Amino acid sequence: MSKKWLTGPLAALLLLVAVSAATAANTIILPRAGQVGIGLQGQYGSLLKQGDFGEEFGSGPGLAIRLRYRMRYERAFALSFESQNLDARKPGRAQTAFTALQDSAKRDRLTINLAGIEFYQLFDTRSKTVKMLSAGAGLAQISARLDNGETQYPDKGDGVYVSVGAGVERFFFRSWAWDLSTRYHALFHDGKTNHDIQGSLGIIFYAAY
Repeated sequence: MSKKWLTGPLAALLLLVAVSAATAANTIILPRAGQVGIGLQGQYGSLLKQGDFGEEFGSGPGLAIRLRYRMRYERAFALSFESQNLDARKPGRAQTAFTALQDSAKRDRLTINLAGIEFYQLFDTRSKTVKMLSAGAGLAQISARLDNGETQYPDKGDGVYVSVGAGVERFFFRSWAWDLSTRYHALFHDGKTNHDIQGSLGIIFYAAY
């Protein structure tokens, strides 16, 4: 087969790829100061074996909703709402952060609901891949599910948390981006510190106006 016969189709294919790449790039609309991003992330986290919760509960999945507001000077802040379910390392009845159970029921899952605010320092905001560092703080509502379907709450009530993290936004179409991040939460309850490490992956959309 003649090589000249292949030249035309190959050139056409390369041109098509180049045009498609340029078209895809032109569909990206990067957010600007004053825009709000609405994000949804799935996550997976794990408590270290320390603190009144970490001694009894381990790891599990969660869900996060973040409303991220872009500011000037490559900064942003967000309202963050998270819910994480952690399995028991070994379903227990003894008193840890909760009142000891007297019947046959055992605690088999811990639910941590976080509501707080995060501040971000952004990098490369004029590119399709935006890097970020974050720090946050807020309130933590905690409950344990028993294997009989009932819910138990800690003796000392709810707690507070602080967090630090890092992540990226990778824009793929107009103002839609993949949102990948990892965070460390220090959860303070009854004078003890629990350490939660999590990874999150989801999507964020910046509303235009």
